[in-house]
Amino acid sequence: MKAFFDTSVLVPVFYGDHERHESCLAAFKRYDKNQAACGAHSLAEVYASLTRMPGRHRISSEQAMLFVTTLRERLTIVALTAEEHFRCIERNAALGVVGGTIYDALLAQCALKAKAEAIYSWNTRHFQLLGPDVVKRLRTP
Repeated sequence: MKAFFDTSVLVPVFYGDHERHESCLAAFKRYDKNQAACGAHSLAEVYASLTRMPGRHRISSEQAMLFVTTLRERLTIVALTAEEHFRCIERNAALGVVGGTIYDALLAQCALKAKAEAIYSWNTRHFQLLGPDVVKRLRTP
């Protein structure tokens, strides 16, 4: 797998007036389903983000589902088993990871499971805490 996409990259793909739209869309379009992935949890994160954006950027549940369906069609969806979840949390607790960064750790584990060469995220501060296997793959679009 060549690329793994974090929610921070996927959401701007769907907003033409987002300041990061062009770079995120270019990265997204660069790969096909056999080359790119996202975490199963990212589908829920994208849905939640799109349906709770402020003001005119908020979209309906029906529109959000169209976008989530697009992700499902264009990306390989990677999920962790219950054991993989526990081991990831355990390993990151030992690294001192706290708070919401654990969600990024779970996504990073999905990327490693997919053998992604690159992890695309704008949330680099959190991902940089997750060890050298993650940091060497971390990219911004």
